[in-house]
Amino acid sequence: MLEIFYEDKEIIVVKKPVGMEAQSTHSFAPDLVSEIRKYISRLSTVEGESYVGVIHRLDKPVGGIMIYAKTKRAAAALSRQVQEGKMQKMYMAVVCGRPVDNVDNFVDYLLKDKGSNVSKIVEKRINGAKRAELKYEVMGTVEEERVLTLVKVWLITGRHHQIRVQFAGHGYPLWGDSRYNPGFAGRKEPIGLSACGLRFVHPVTEEEMRFEMEPEGEIFKKFCVRYL
Repeated sequence: MLEIFYEDKEIIVVKKPVGMEAQSTHSFAPDLVSEIRKYISRLSTVEGESYVGVIHRLDKPVGGIMIYAKTKRAAAALSRQVQEGKMQKMYMAVVCGRPVDNVDNFVDYLLKDKGSNVSKIVEKRINGAKRAELKYEVMGTVEEERVLTLVKVWLITGRHHQIRVQFAGHGYPLWGDSRYNPGFAGRKEPIGLSACGLRFVHPVTEEEMRFEMEPEGEIFKKFCVRYL
């Protein structure tokens, strides 16, 4: 069932479930765009397929807050905010190890391999490399079989698998990430990453909109901290 944070004639803000694609794919599995489209169609008296504009993306194994446009003018205005860095996206992540600095920025250049659907950190001069920047703050650490750290992450840019690639590249791979954490290769653990905050300006009213949720997943319960 679609979980909606906010909706009006221009936009809809929803929670993407873990394991669901954020937009339509070539598979027969459910995706969030199709679910939103079905929801809108059930309530609409207008014939034809409902418009749902994709503004940003979340990896399939990651759940959390997403915004979609219900009109083309809203999609254009929101896309401009993304391009200009005015849409703020905040994540909670559990990484293996503990970063040296409690607060820091990662700035790297990423290259996506479309064939394998993975990205890697490369030198700036490599053809196709894109600048990737994020900032983070350490929220807490636990030590059981290994040291785990909860970090709050703000994306400055939005690149393919950016948080996963950058933390892995700096020596702190995400818990449960079978793609970028060798310790979880071949395993099916829920990834320790959740999209917990979204801030933007409404594309029509120009009102500042802010949405937050606590991260979901057993791994986050190990940390007795205030998330938001």
